[in-house]
Amino acid sequence: MAKASLVVLISGSGSNLQAIIDAIKAGQLDAEISAVISNKASARGLERAAAENITTHVVDHKDYPNREMFDKALIDIIDPLHPHLVVLAGFMRILTDGFIRQYHHRLINIHPSLLPRYKGLHTHRQAIDNADKIHGASVHYVSDELDSGPVILQAEVPVKADDTEQILAARVLAEEHKIYPKAIELHISGRVTFNDEQLQFDGKPLSTPLLLKDGRLLNEQLA
Repeated sequence: MAKASLVVLISGSGSNLQAIIDAIKAGQLDAEISAVISNKASARGLERAAAENITTHVVDHKDYPNREMFDKALIDIIDPLHPHLVVLAGFMRILTDGFIRQYHHRLINIHPSLLPRYKGLHTHRQAIDNADKIHGASVHYVSDELDSGPVILQAEVPVKADDTEQILAARVLAEEHKIYPKAIELHISGRVTFNDEQLQFDGKPLSTPLLLKDGRLLNEQLA
């Protein structure tokens, strides 16, 4: 059986890309990365991909007069690869509704908060400013509303009294590196699916995101 094909979109350092690469190499993820696409030629993630002989593309958004034409250029690269999943790993562009529809239920993103809390930017600052005790990260399917698609999997981290944004961000990023490969595995293995627009886990509706804690997958609905 052919491995599941992934296309990964990046804009920066590619640390989550590296976590996915490492999970594949460790045999934890039965997939292959068909291509890595960046909107920035300077993205370090391109070097990470090239080091693993993964095909890379640069599609600079500044070369296109509007988001629709930029997204079409992405689609022209992605579609011939027939990916099981398009993975946004620090891709810092807002995608058009047309792009999102093209990969409906096959487009995922990781966000540094416990969604639906703190959509958008500066999530760690908001968690500290609001004196949150728990912060974290979420993997979700992408919808046409920012950071609002169905959440597959989350990880929680404590917010400590002496945390700065940078310290808290590093703690959250370490959890991102665990949950993103796991969420991809749940999708490609068929454990997470859709019945119409209802997200399901092991064939049952999933109304509360799964939680990864100490390496264990928890379903709070069954707790």
